[in-house]
Amino acid sequence: MDGYSTINEVLVKLFNEIMDIEEKAIITEEFKDISNNDMHIIEAIGKDEAKNMSAVAKLLSVTVGTLTIAINNLVKKGYVNRARSEEDRRVVLISLSKKGERAYDHHEKFHHEMIQATLEGLDGEQTEILVQALQNLSRFFKEYAMGTKE
Repeated sequence: MDGYSTINEVLVKLFNEIMDIEEKAIITEEFKDISNNDMHIIEAIGKDEAKNMSAVAKLLSVTVGTLTIAINNLVKKGYVNRARSEEDRRVVLISLSKKGERAYDHHEKFHHEMIQATLEGLDGEQTEILVQALQNLSRFFKEYAMGTKE
């Protein structure tokens, strides 16, 4: 099998399997009440300072309305805290609760293990080449999504 065919086969399999594999790995007994999508919202909120809804929606490439529905569910389940900004009461700030931080840490651990497995056996130069290839792929998807790639 040539390089093109191998890359095609690997990418197609990865795209078909990655969401399922990730969901099985990160949605454990403790976090069985949320979806993989919820986990990515938790990741976007992060453990640092509270973020406004618009900033998180932009990170996730969704509308604030779509995010609001998901945040309402995550608040009810105890993963996210919601509060009004002290500076501007119109602004809604969201942050992770202790339970949300545990979910974040669990998700981050999975990603760390995935990256470690990906880089296993690669030297510095090979890692740089892989990073460049993945950046090229990411750029392709962004351009395709924006309609600038034919």
